[in-house]
Amino acid sequence: MPEDIADPIVEFTAQGLGKHPAKHLRRSLVAVDLSFCKSYLVEEIRDEARAEARVEAEARRAAEDVLAVLAERGIDVPEDARERITGCDDPQTLSLWLRRAVTAPKVEETFE
Repeated sequence: MPEDIADPIVEFTAQGLGKHPAKHLRRSLVAVDLSFCKSYLVEEIRDEARAEARVEAEARRAAEDVLAVLAERGIDVPEDARERITGCDDPQTLSLWLRRAVTAPKVEETFE
């Protein structure tokens, strides 16, 4: 049955996209308005999605802060370092990098 294979395909697709920007595009394309649903399970799923969105937003802001400090100090940030910073989703790591960015003479020392 097509329904039997649909769920695993949807799940693998979602996992495969990971943090890629296409994840958000796919989510908006397949989004269904369930605002009329008030079940416990639906509310739990919404709460999880909101929490995930908050964590992602905090990580984006923290990464932007690290890059802003480095830019303000005139530190060159190569593309690979920029990708490492913007790709990090661990708030503790980003907080550490932000503190180091204040005094590090080179971007590499931010990560050490």
